[in-house]
Amino acid sequence: MANHSSNKRKIVNDPVYGFINIPSEKIYDIIEHRFFQRLRRIKQLGLTDYVYPGAVHTRFQHTLGAVHLLSSAVQVLRLKNVDISAEEEEAVMLAILMHDIGHGPFSHTLENVIVENFSHEQMSMLYMQQLNNEYNGQLDLAIKIFENNYPKRFLHQLVSSQLDVDRLDYLRRDSFFTGVSEGVISSDRIIKMMHVADGQLVVEAKGIYSIEKFLIARWLMYWQVYLHKTVVSTEQLVLNIFKRVKQLINEGGDVFLSDELEYFLKKKQFNNQVGLLEKFSAIDDTDIIYAIKQWQTSSDKVLSELSARVIQRDLFKIEIQDHPFDPEKIEKLKEKAKSKFKYADNEIDYFVFTNHISKNAYSAFDDKIQILYKDGGLVDIGDASDMLNTSVLSKTVRKYFLCYPKEIK
Repeated sequence: MANHSSNKRKIVNDPVYGFINIPSEKIYDIIEHRFFQRLRRIKQLGLTDYVYPGAVHTRFQHTLGAVHLLSSAVQVLRLKNVDISAEEEEAVMLAILMHDIGHGPFSHTLENVIVENFSHEQMSMLYMQQLNNEYNGQLDLAIKIFENNYPKRFLHQLVSSQLDVDRLDYLRRDSFFTGVSEGVISSDRIIKMMHVADGQLVVEAKGIYSIEKFLIARWLMYWQVYLHKTVVSTEQLVLNIFKRVKQLINEGGDVFLSDELEYFLKKKQFNNQVGLLEKFSAIDDTDIIYAIKQWQTSSDKVLSELSARVIQRDLFKIEIQDHPFDPEKIEKLKEKAKSKFKYADNEIDYFVFTNHISKNAYSAFDDKIQILYKDGGLVDIGDASDMLNTSVLSKTVRKYFLCYPKEIK
Protein backbone atom coordinates (compact mmCIF):
# COMPACT_ATOMS: atom_id res chain seq x y z
CA MET A 1 0.00 0.00 0.00
CA ALA A 2 1.41 3.39 -0.97
CA ASN A 3 2.30 5.40 2.08
CA HIS A 4 0.68 8.79 1.44
CA SER A 5 -0.20 10.30 4.79
CA SER A 6 -3.03 12.38 3.31
CA ASN A 7 -4.58 9.09 2.23
CA LYS A 8 -5.10 7.86 5.76
CA ARG A 9 -7.73 10.28 6.99
CA LYS A 10 -10.54 8.08 5.77
CA ILE A 11 -14.27 8.45 6.19
CA VAL A 12 -16.28 5.25 6.60
CA ASN A 13 -20.02 4.98 6.05
CA ASP A 14 -21.47 3.12 9.01
CA PRO A 15 -25.12 1.96 8.90
CA VAL A 16 -25.65 2.83 12.58
CA TYR A 17 -24.03 6.28 12.88
CA GLY A 18 -23.63 7.47 9.29
CA PHE A 19 -20.23 8.85 8.28
CA ILE A 20 -17.46 8.26 10.81
CA ASN A 21 -13.86 9.42 10.68
CA ILE A 22 -10.74 7.35 11.15
CA PRO A 23 -9.18 9.76 13.66
CA SER A 24 -5.43 9.38 12.99
CA GLU A 25 -2.82 7.85 10.71
CA LYS A 26 -1.59 5.43 13.36
CA ILE A 27 -5.13 4.19 13.94
CA TYR A 28 -5.52 3.76 10.19
CA ASP A 29 -2.32 1.72 10.06
CA ILE A 30 -3.50 -0.63 12.82
CA ILE A 31 -6.89 -1.04 11.09
CA GLU A 32 -5.05 -2.00 7.89
CA HIS A 33 -2.89 -4.55 9.72
CA ARG A 34 -3.69 -8.18 8.87
CA PHE A 35 -4.25 -8.97 12.57
CA PHE A 36 -7.06 -6.43 12.60
CA GLN A 37 -8.48 -7.22 9.15
CA ARG A 38 -9.15 -10.74 10.45
CA LEU A 39 -12.05 -9.27 12.46
CA ARG A 40 -13.96 -8.80 9.19
CA ARG A 41 -14.27 -12.59 9.13
CA ILE A 42 -15.58 -12.97 12.67
CA LYS A 43 -19.23 -12.30 13.31
CA GLN A 44 -20.00 -10.15 16.31
CA LEU A 45 -22.80 -12.45 17.48
CA GLY A 46 -21.51 -15.89 16.53
CA LEU A 47 -24.47 -18.12 15.71
CA THR A 48 -27.23 -15.63 16.54
CA ASP A 49 -28.17 -15.32 12.87
CA TYR A 50 -29.73 -18.79 13.21
CA VAL A 51 -32.49 -16.92 15.08
CA TYR A 52 -32.16 -13.33 13.84
CA PRO A 53 -31.06 -13.59 10.18
CA GLY A 54 -29.86 -9.97 10.10
CA ALA A 55 -27.26 -10.54 12.80
CA VAL A 56 -24.34 -11.08 10.47
CA HIS A 57 -22.40 -7.94 11.38
CA THR A 58 -18.75 -8.35 12.33
CA ARG A 59 -16.30 -7.56 15.12
CA PHE A 60 -14.65 -5.23 12.59
CA GLN A 61 -17.78 -3.07 12.25
CA HIS A 62 -18.33 -3.02 16.00
CA THR A 63 -14.78 -1.90 16.72
CA LEU A 64 -14.95 1.00 14.26
CA GLY A 65 -18.23 2.01 15.92
CA ALA A 66 -16.61 1.94 19.37
CA VAL A 67 -13.74 4.15 18.09
CA HIS A 68 -16.31 6.62 16.75
CA LEU A 69 -18.16 6.79 20.10
CA LEU A 70 -14.90 7.20 21.99
CA SER A 71 -13.93 10.07 19.73
CA SER A 72 -17.26 11.79 20.60
CA ALA A 73 -16.74 11.13 24.31
CA VAL A 74 -13.28 12.73 24.28
CA GLN A 75 -14.69 15.85 22.58
CA VAL A 76 -17.54 16.07 25.13
CA LEU A 77 -15.17 15.74 28.10
CA ARG A 78 -12.80 18.36 26.69
CA LEU A 79 -15.68 20.82 26.35
CA LYS A 80 -16.23 20.28 30.11
CA ASN A 81 -12.57 21.19 30.74
CA VAL A 82 -11.40 17.63 31.39
CA ASP A 83 -7.71 17.60 30.53
CA ILE A 84 -6.97 15.02 27.79
CA SER A 85 -3.79 15.53 25.78
CA ALA A 86 -3.53 14.69 22.08
CA GLU A 87 -1.24 11.80 23.02
CA GLU A 88 -3.75 10.44 25.56
CA GLU A 89 -6.56 10.80 23.04
CA GLU A 90 -4.74 8.72 20.44
CA ALA A 91 -3.69 6.14 23.05
CA VAL A 92 -7.22 5.63 24.39
CA MET A 93 -8.47 5.29 20.78
CA LEU A 94 -5.82 2.64 20.12
CA ALA A 95 -6.85 0.83 23.30
CA ILE A 96 -10.50 0.61 22.20
CA LEU A 97 -9.42 -0.30 18.67
CA MET A 98 -7.59 -3.34 20.01
CA HIS A 99 -10.00 -4.35 22.78
CA ASP A 100 -11.54 -7.18 20.70
CA ILE A 101 -8.58 -8.10 18.52
CA GLY A 102 -8.09 -11.38 20.42
CA HIS A 103 -11.54 -12.78 19.64
CA GLY A 104 -11.53 -16.16 17.95
CA PRO A 105 -14.04 -17.71 15.56
CA PHE A 106 -17.69 -17.31 16.61
CA SER A 107 -16.54 -14.91 19.31
CA HIS A 108 -17.68 -16.15 22.73
CA THR A 109 -19.07 -19.53 21.66
CA LEU A 110 -15.73 -21.19 21.09
CA GLU A 111 -13.72 -19.28 23.68
CA ASN A 112 -11.56 -21.76 25.60
CA VAL A 113 -12.34 -24.46 23.01
CA ILE A 114 -9.75 -23.68 20.35
CA VAL A 115 -7.15 -22.29 22.72
CA GLU A 116 -7.85 -23.83 26.10
CA ASN A 117 -7.60 -21.82 29.33
CA PHE A 118 -6.95 -18.63 27.44
CA SER A 119 -9.45 -15.77 27.32
CA HIS A 120 -9.89 -13.36 24.44
CA GLU A 121 -8.64 -10.59 26.74
CA GLN A 122 -5.34 -12.45 27.20
CA MET A 123 -5.14 -12.99 23.44
CA SER A 124 -5.86 -9.29 22.83
CA MET A 125 -2.96 -8.48 25.15
CA LEU A 126 -0.59 -10.72 23.15
CA TYR A 127 -1.68 -9.02 19.93
CA MET A 128 -1.10 -5.60 21.48
CA GLN A 129 2.39 -6.53 22.65
CA GLN A 130 3.23 -7.93 19.24
CA LEU A 131 1.91 -4.82 17.45
CA ASN A 132 3.79 -2.66 19.95
CA ASN A 133 7.01 -4.46 18.99
CA GLU A 134 6.27 -3.89 15.31
CA TYR A 135 5.57 -0.20 15.97
CA ASN A 136 8.65 0.28 18.16
CA GLY A 137 6.85 1.00 21.42
CA GLN A 138 4.31 3.46 19.98
CA LEU A 139 1.51 1.58 21.75
CA ASP A 140 3.05 1.77 25.24
CA LEU A 141 0.54 4.30 26.51
CA ALA A 142 -2.43 2.51 24.88
CA ILE A 143 -1.44 -0.71 26.67
CA LYS A 144 -1.09 1.12 30.00
CA ILE A 145 -4.60 2.53 29.62
CA PHE A 146 -5.97 -0.86 28.54
CA GLU A 147 -4.45 -2.56 31.59
CA ASN A 148 -5.60 0.23 33.91
CA ASN A 149 -2.03 1.16 34.83
CA TYR A 150 -2.40 4.82 33.93
CA PRO A 151 -3.18 7.48 36.56
CA LYS A 152 -6.19 8.89 34.66
CA ARG A 153 -8.52 6.00 35.44
CA PHE A 154 -11.42 7.49 33.51
CA LEU A 155 -9.56 6.74 30.26
CA HIS A 156 -9.58 3.04 31.13
CA GLN A 157 -13.25 3.27 32.16
CA LEU A 158 -14.14 4.63 28.72
CA VAL A 159 -12.61 1.46 27.26
CA SER A 160 -13.67 -1.05 29.90
CA SER A 161 -16.26 -0.54 32.64
CA GLN A 162 -20.00 -0.96 33.14
CA LEU A 163 -20.58 2.09 30.97
CA ASP A 164 -17.85 1.85 28.35
CA VAL A 165 -18.11 2.71 24.66
CA ASP A 166 -17.78 -0.99 23.85
CA ARG A 167 -21.18 -1.66 25.47
CA LEU A 168 -22.69 1.53 24.08
CA ASP A 169 -21.79 0.40 20.57
CA TYR A 170 -22.69 -3.26 20.75
CA LEU A 171 -26.14 -2.70 22.28
CA ARG A 172 -27.04 -0.18 19.63
CA ARG A 173 -25.46 -2.18 16.76
CA ASP A 174 -26.85 -5.55 17.85
CA SER A 175 -30.37 -4.05 18.13
CA PHE A 176 -29.97 -2.54 14.70
CA PHE A 177 -28.92 -5.77 13.02
CA THR A 178 -31.21 -8.15 14.93
CA GLY A 179 -34.19 -5.80 14.68
CA VAL A 180 -34.80 -6.18 18.43
CA SER A 181 -35.87 -2.67 19.37
CA GLU A 182 -35.63 -3.29 23.14
CA GLY A 183 -31.87 -2.82 22.89
CA VAL A 184 -32.01 0.62 21.30
CA ILE A 185 -30.21 3.06 23.58
CA SER A 186 -29.43 6.75 23.16
CA SER A 187 -25.66 6.42 23.08
CA ASP A 188 -25.37 10.08 21.94
CA ARG A 189 -27.23 11.36 24.97
CA ILE A 190 -25.32 9.11 27.37
CA ILE A 191 -22.02 10.39 25.94
CA LYS A 192 -23.18 14.02 26.19
CA MET A 193 -23.93 13.45 29.90
CA MET A 194 -20.49 12.02 30.71
CA HIS A 195 -18.13 13.89 33.00
CA VAL A 196 -15.13 13.21 35.20
CA ALA A 197 -15.14 13.66 38.98
CA ASP A 198 -12.40 12.54 41.40
CA GLY A 199 -10.62 11.07 38.38
CA GLN A 200 -13.56 8.73 37.68
CA LEU A 201 -15.93 8.59 34.74
CA VAL A 202 -19.36 9.74 35.95
CA VAL A 203 -22.73 10.68 34.47
CA GLU A 204 -24.46 13.99 35.17
CA ALA A 205 -27.73 13.64 37.07
CA LYS A 206 -29.85 14.78 34.14
CA GLY A 207 -28.65 11.69 32.27
CA ILE A 208 -30.06 9.29 34.84
CA TYR A 209 -33.03 8.13 32.71
CA SER A 210 -30.74 7.32 29.79
CA ILE A 211 -28.64 5.16 32.14
CA GLU A 212 -31.72 3.39 33.47
CA LYS A 213 -32.76 2.66 29.92
CA PHE A 214 -29.24 1.46 29.06
CA LEU A 215 -29.19 -1.04 31.95
CA ILE A 216 -32.66 -2.34 31.16
CA ALA A 217 -31.83 -2.56 27.44
CA ARG A 218 -28.75 -4.60 28.22
CA TRP A 219 -30.74 -6.94 30.44
CA LEU A 220 -33.43 -7.42 27.79
CA MET A 221 -30.86 -7.97 25.05
CA TYR A 222 -29.23 -10.73 27.09
CA TRP A 223 -32.37 -12.75 27.47
CA GLN A 224 -33.89 -11.89 24.11
CA VAL A 225 -30.80 -12.13 21.91
CA TYR A 226 -27.51 -13.24 23.49
CA LEU A 227 -29.03 -16.00 25.61
CA HIS A 228 -32.08 -16.65 23.41
CA LYS A 229 -32.89 -20.31 23.90
CA THR A 230 -32.50 -21.24 20.23
CA VAL A 231 -29.13 -19.47 20.12
CA VAL A 232 -28.11 -21.44 23.22
CA SER A 233 -29.27 -24.66 21.53
CA THR A 234 -27.18 -23.87 18.41
CA GLU A 235 -24.11 -23.03 20.47
CA GLN A 236 -24.45 -26.26 22.43
CA LEU A 237 -24.53 -28.24 19.19
CA VAL A 238 -21.31 -26.61 18.02
CA LEU A 239 -19.67 -27.14 21.42
CA ASN A 240 -20.63 -30.82 21.32
CA ILE A 241 -19.10 -31.12 17.85
CA PHE A 242 -15.79 -29.86 19.19
CA LYS A 243 -16.06 -32.05 22.25
CA ARG A 244 -16.49 -35.04 19.93
CA VAL A 245 -13.61 -33.98 17.69
CA LYS A 246 -11.32 -33.69 20.72
CA GLN A 247 -12.43 -37.09 21.97
CA LEU A 248 -11.73 -38.68 18.57
CA ILE A 249 -8.30 -37.02 18.47
CA ASN A 250 -7.50 -38.32 21.97
CA GLU A 251 -8.51 -41.82 20.90
CA GLY A 252 -6.22 -41.56 17.88
CA GLY A 253 -9.13 -41.43 15.44
CA ASP A 254 -8.91 -39.94 11.96
CA VAL A 255 -10.60 -36.52 11.77
CA PHE A 256 -10.40 -33.99 8.95
CA LEU A 257 -8.55 -30.89 10.26
CA SER A 258 -7.05 -27.89 8.53
CA ASP A 259 -3.39 -27.26 9.45
CA GLU A 260 -4.34 -24.44 11.82
CA LEU A 261 -7.12 -26.33 13.58
CA GLU A 262 -4.85 -29.35 13.92
CA TYR A 263 -2.26 -27.12 15.51
CA PHE A 264 -4.69 -25.98 18.21
CA LEU A 265 -6.83 -29.07 18.71
CA LYS A 266 -3.87 -31.45 18.88
CA LYS A 267 -2.30 -28.98 21.35
CA LYS A 268 0.98 -28.68 19.53
CA GLN A 269 3.63 -26.72 21.37
CA PHE A 270 3.81 -23.03 20.53
CA ASN A 271 7.48 -22.29 19.86
CA ASN A 272 6.87 -18.66 20.70
CA GLN A 273 4.27 -15.95 20.95
CA VAL A 274 4.70 -14.87 17.34
CA GLY A 275 4.08 -18.42 16.13
CA LEU A 276 0.93 -18.66 18.26
CA LEU A 277 -0.44 -15.36 16.92
CA GLU A 278 0.31 -16.26 13.31
CA LYS A 279 -1.59 -19.54 13.67
CA PHE A 280 -4.44 -17.94 15.59
CA SER A 281 -4.72 -15.15 13.01
CA ALA A 282 -5.21 -17.77 10.31
CA ILE A 283 -8.52 -19.06 11.71
CA ASP A 284 -11.89 -17.37 11.59
CA ASP A 285 -15.58 -18.26 11.21
CA THR A 286 -14.98 -19.54 7.67
CA ASP A 287 -12.60 -22.28 8.85
CA ILE A 288 -15.05 -23.52 11.45
CA ILE A 289 -17.99 -23.68 9.04
CA TYR A 290 -15.79 -25.40 6.44
CA ALA A 291 -14.66 -27.98 9.00
CA ILE A 292 -18.23 -28.66 10.16
CA LYS A 293 -19.30 -29.08 6.52
CA GLN A 294 -16.53 -31.65 6.04
CA TRP A 295 -17.38 -33.46 9.27
CA GLN A 296 -20.88 -34.19 7.95
CA THR A 297 -19.29 -37.07 6.01
CA SER A 298 -17.14 -38.30 8.91
CA SER A 299 -17.08 -42.07 9.46
CA ASP A 300 -17.89 -41.29 13.10
CA LYS A 301 -21.68 -41.39 13.33
CA VAL A 302 -21.91 -38.96 16.26
CA LEU A 303 -19.72 -36.34 14.58
CA SER A 304 -21.46 -36.60 11.20
CA GLU A 305 -24.92 -36.42 12.79
CA LEU A 306 -24.11 -33.37 14.95
CA SER A 307 -22.41 -31.59 12.03
CA ALA A 308 -25.29 -32.20 9.65
CA ARG A 309 -27.67 -30.75 12.24
CA VAL A 310 -25.71 -27.49 12.38
CA ILE A 311 -25.39 -27.13 8.62
CA GLN A 312 -29.06 -27.94 8.01
CA ARG A 313 -30.23 -26.00 11.08
CA ASP A 314 -31.88 -29.10 12.49
CA LEU A 315 -31.44 -27.93 16.06
CA PHE A 316 -32.08 -29.64 19.37
CA LYS A 317 -35.32 -28.94 21.17
CA ILE A 318 -34.46 -26.89 24.24
CA GLU A 319 -36.45 -26.43 27.44
CA ILE A 320 -35.53 -23.75 29.95
CA GLN A 321 -36.60 -23.43 33.60
CA ASP A 322 -35.47 -21.85 36.87
CA HIS A 323 -34.52 -25.07 38.66
CA PRO A 324 -32.57 -28.21 37.67
CA PHE A 325 -34.35 -30.82 35.54
CA ASP A 326 -35.63 -34.03 37.07
CA PRO A 327 -32.98 -36.77 36.56
CA GLU A 328 -35.77 -39.24 35.84
CA LYS A 329 -37.01 -37.13 32.93
CA ILE A 330 -33.48 -36.93 31.52
CA GLU A 331 -33.06 -40.71 31.79
CA LYS A 332 -36.34 -41.32 29.96
CA LEU A 333 -35.26 -39.04 27.12
CA LYS A 334 -31.90 -40.82 26.92
CA GLU A 335 -33.61 -44.20 26.66
CA LYS A 336 -35.89 -42.89 23.92
CA ALA A 337 -32.97 -41.44 22.00
CA LYS A 338 -30.96 -44.65 22.37
CA SER A 339 -33.69 -46.80 20.91
CA LYS A 340 -34.56 -44.36 18.12
CA PHE A 341 -31.01 -43.50 17.00
CA LYS A 342 -29.18 -46.65 18.09
CA TYR A 343 -26.53 -44.73 20.04
CA ALA A 344 -24.25 -46.44 22.52
CA ASP A 345 -24.36 -45.42 26.20
CA ASN A 346 -21.20 -43.36 25.88
CA GLU A 347 -22.58 -41.46 22.86
CA ILE A 348 -25.98 -40.47 24.14
CA ASP A 349 -24.73 -37.52 26.22
CA TYR A 350 -23.99 -35.65 23.00
CA PHE A 351 -27.69 -35.68 22.19
CA VAL A 352 -29.49 -35.43 25.53
CA PHE A 353 -27.89 -33.13 28.09
CA THR A 354 -28.56 -30.40 30.60
CA ASN A 355 -26.62 -27.38 31.83
CA HIS A 356 -27.26 -23.80 32.95
CA ILE A 357 -26.73 -20.20 31.87
CA SER A 358 -26.47 -17.22 34.18
CA LYS A 359 -26.27 -13.45 33.92
CA ASN A 360 -26.60 -10.24 35.89
CA ALA A 361 -27.27 -6.80 34.39
CA TYR A 362 -25.20 -4.69 36.74
CA SER A 363 -22.42 -5.77 39.01
CA ALA A 364 -22.34 -4.07 42.37
CA PHE A 365 -18.69 -5.14 42.67
CA ASP A 366 -17.22 -3.73 39.44
CA ASP A 367 -16.74 -0.06 38.70
CA LYS A 368 -20.00 1.39 39.78
CA ILE A 369 -21.89 3.76 37.49
CA GLN A 370 -21.71 7.00 39.48
CA ILE A 371 -24.23 9.81 39.10
CA LEU A 372 -22.90 13.37 39.58
CA TYR A 373 -25.26 15.90 41.19
CA LYS A 374 -25.09 19.68 40.81
CA ASP A 375 -23.71 20.04 44.33
CA GLY A 376 -20.79 17.77 43.37
CA GLY A 377 -22.17 14.74 45.23
CA LEU A 378 -21.63 11.30 43.71
CA VAL A 379 -24.21 8.52 44.10
CA ASP A 380 -24.23 4.98 42.71
CA ILE A 381 -26.94 4.53 40.05
CA GLY A 382 -28.57 1.87 42.23
CA ASP A 383 -29.19 4.42 44.97
CA ALA A 384 -29.89 7.35 42.65
CA SER A 385 -32.55 5.64 40.58
CA ASP A 386 -36.21 5.52 41.63
CA MET A 387 -37.01 2.89 39.08
CA LEU A 388 -34.11 0.48 39.15
CA ASN A 389 -33.63 -1.81 42.01
CA THR A 390 -29.95 -2.80 41.84
CA SER A 391 -30.53 -5.71 44.14
CA VAL A 392 -32.62 -7.09 41.29
CA LEU A 393 -30.26 -5.98 38.52
CA SER A 394 -27.14 -7.24 40.23
CA LYS A 395 -28.70 -10.54 41.27
CA THR A 396 -27.36 -13.34 39.12
CA VAL A 397 -30.20 -15.06 37.31
CA ARG A 398 -29.48 -18.71 36.63
CA LYS A 399 -31.57 -20.72 34.19
CA TYR A 400 -31.31 -24.44 33.54
CA PHE A 401 -31.73 -25.90 30.09
CA LEU A 402 -32.31 -29.38 28.72
CA CYS A 403 -31.53 -30.27 25.08
CA TYR A 404 -32.62 -33.31 23.11
CA PRO A 405 -33.47 -34.21 19.48
CA LYS A 406 -36.96 -32.97 18.66
CA GLU A 407 -37.75 -36.31 16.98
CA ILE A 408 -38.13 -37.92 20.42
CA LYS A 409 -40.41 -35.35 22.03
